[in-house]
Amino acid sequence: MPRPRQATGVLVLVLACAGLTVLAAVLGQSGARDWPIPASGAVAAAVVALATAFGGIVRDRLTDALSRQEAGRAELARSIFMPGDEPPLVAAISDPIAVGVHPAPPRGTASRVPAYVRRDFDSELREALTATGFVLLAGDAAAGKTRTAYEAMRDVLPGHVFIAPAGPGGVEAAVAEARTRRDCVLWLDGLELFLGPESGLTSKAVAELLAEEGRHRVVLATLRAAEESRIAVAAGGQLMHGGQAVLDQVSHRIPVSRMFSAAELVRARRLAGGDPRLAEALGHAGQYGIAEYLSSGPQLRIEWEDAWASGHHPGAAALIAAAVDCRRAGFAAPLPRALLGELQQAYLDGHGGMRLRPEPLDRAWEWATKPRESGSSPLWPAGGDTVDVFDYLVDERAREPAVPPVPEGTVRAALARAGPADAAIIGATAWHQGRAGLAETAFRQSYGALLRSAGPDDPATLASRSDLAVTLHAMGRLPDAEAEYRAILAKRAATLGAGHNDTLASRNNLAAVLHTQGRSQEAVTEYRAIVAARTADLGGDHPSTLISRNNLAVALDDLGLHAEAAAEHAEVLRIRERELGPEHPHTVISRGNLSALLRKHGHPGETTGP
Repeated sequence: MPRPRQATGVLVLVLACAGLTVLAAVLGQSGARDWPIPASGAVAAAVVALATAFGGIVRDRLTDALSRQEAGRAELARSIFMPGDEPPLVAAISDPIAVGVHPAPPRGTASRVPAYVRRDFDSELREALTATGFVLLAGDAAAGKTRTAYEAMRDVLPGHVFIAPAGPGGVEAAVAEARTRRDCVLWLDGLELFLGPESGLTSKAVAELLAEEGRHRVVLATLRAAEESRIAVAAGGQLMHGGQAVLDQVSHRIPVSRMFSAAELVRARRLAGGDPRLAEALGHAGQYGIAEYLSSGPQLRIEWEDAWASGHHPGAAALIAAAVDCRRAGFAAPLPRALLGELQQAYLDGHGGMRLRPEPLDRAWEWATKPRESGSSPLWPAGGDTVDVFDYLVDERAREPAVPPVPEGTVRAALARAGPADAAIIGATAWHQGRAGLAETAFRQSYGALLRSAGPDDPATLASRSDLAVTLHAMGRLPDAEAEYRAILAKRAATLGAGHNDTLASRNNLAAVLHTQGRSQEAVTEYRAIVAARTADLGGDHPSTLISRNNLAVALDDLGLHAEAAAEHAEVLRIRERELGPEHPHTVISRGNLSALLRKHGHPGETTGP
């Protein structure tokens, strides 16, 4: 490597000369006019001596700088997807499985994934990727969200830098790296994994990433519909989980149906002759989605059900059931093996206990984590002594008719190992299910942990405290909730400003508890001020503004202003149908609110206000 050494020598010489200049300047300023002027040989010797001295300093500094740079690169490689020395270009991502696409059984083919079947919304998705923005594909697990996003990204943005966090802990590094790139894709497959007070993915971070002019940056994310619904309901109930604030930054939301349309099935049949896996999936298209079947989700579900049989693999089935229920309870992080081992016996007991003749624990783990023909497995190692669970099994369990809530013992065992982020999600899940006692326990745990680690004024701490206050509100402890709301509001106004969206959210919560206490006029006054402030800052169509408008409509109705309330509900519904689509959870809530109001006042057949 001769060129770098030559460059270093030039740098040393320049610094040595600079050192002599500084020395002369210092002597001149000190008044040492009679300092002897050395002969040229002496000057040369001085230069050599100084060069040697400064060379050692420079080498040390360069070594330190290079060491720091290497350490930073090593840390970045641990935090984001970086198979080489730099984040790759999109065009270099030739294996879709490397970025989260489920593999399919080989069936005599060399490819681990079948040919891509174009979806009806592909043109819309590709058009969305041509501009800076936040593009979200939402749908059921194994609906084909990740494969569709991957194919569109490869087609439209091959020259962009691909940046993906290696896990929830890598989000902050991924966003920071994206901020250094002119054209890039921030890939957030399974967005629910990155939404939490500790992840670093905030609405502010997303907004700043996308706001810089002269850049083409795209946040491309997928989100399971069940998680989107949970986040939406929590936000509608005034919980402060940061997920909704991040989702508010989405510029294009594209719903992905699990079942293929007639046109999509036609396109699949055209490709089936070259891939027996597509032909097999088409044979089950009346019951399963094509991507769903190709991911081996239904096959793994059947294996899990069969494993409960006596003498088969009931111990493994119990581990999988415990993992699925921990996910259903809101534990989003990798699941500790010790937690699932602790819960295993309770799930075995629920299916017959020792009569099932469960296998030893080591054999149970072996079966539960063994890759099947497709490469998928019900559980798989997730680093350290933890595992992850195939999210298809979680969604399928949740879709079962009259599925019972997760046992309280499972929730409490999960809480015992949960960090602040997971404790908050567990609390929000329990709150949504009407389990206020569990929600209070979870939120107190999250709030206490953040209070100790981040301090009382940190935004994440205040968000967790707000969640706890909302739970007190829901439990009917209204004076306690009002006192908490007022304290949080004062802190947010002091640290963030009166017009900040979080401060206005606290005002919104205060208005809600006033309304609950029958102080409807005070609530309406508050809501009108909040709607005006949010409309001026965020716009009348912003999701946060619409939440306050919805609450205002409810309070107006209680004041007897029925026509104004109906008009407000109708306008919120119109905007949500236009912006979010007819089946989005917020749209469904608005439709229900308007219908209930019209029924109450004798207009059951109307769909708009009087």
